Amino acid sequence: MELIDLSRELFHRTQAHPSHPPVIVTVWGDHSEKKVAGNTVFTSKALSLAMSDHAGSHVDAPCHFDPRPGALSIDQMPLERFFTSAICLDLSHVALKGQVTVPEMEAALAASGETIQPGDTVLLHMATNDRLLGKPGYLHDFPGLALESVHWLADKGIGMFGVEAISPAPEGEPNFQAHMACAERGITHMECLANLDRLIGRGRFTFIGFPLKIRGGTASPIRAVALFP
Repeated sequence: MELIDLSRELFHRTQAHPSHPPVIVTVWGDHSEKKVAGNTVFTSKALSLAMSDHAGSHVDAPCHFDPRPGALSIDQMPLERFFTSAICLDLSHVALKGQVTVPEMEAALAASGETIQPGDTVLLHMATNDRLLGKPGYLHDFPGLALESVHWLADKGIGMFGVEAISPAPEGEPNFQAHMACAERGITHMECLANLDRLIGRGRFTFIGFPLKIRGGTASPIRAVALFP
């Protein structure tokens, strides 16, 4: 069995979407503080975390992009959505700020030698981290899906898809349209994934990425992994 970590680290001031609050990590208590009970001396350390439910590698809940009553929050989503069969498509050629078209999706799928099955998770490697992570451009210059490509994935019956960037489509109107398409088609997506390059050419795998049980959450950080037998 092989596990590949698909999650980014969470740390103080992790790069986050500009519309969300920053990740703030501070020390709540450390081993310099001694607690004494009888003859026992004990020390402990804990951190305080303040962040958006969209911090780090995360999955969006339908209520984030779907304003209709009844749109599910993260705690209401079935856990089966986060333990699925999966494939990863190589779209690393896409230009920065570019939109991946349906013919490009079809070519990447053909090159993978796989098919998309109902309920699959489809991960999309666009070399975003290699080119932009840790740079100011990570927040603005990322590539993503064209609107018709979101619908193409939905037509295949997927459960969700995932990207390395902070949004599923390029900044501005394409990103808004992609989120609205997810609402329309009943799918969702993950953002800020890592190590997708390690999945290329490996075929089908099991995706695992459970969210936190945040009451009313619009998203949740996940520890995403790919499991190969």
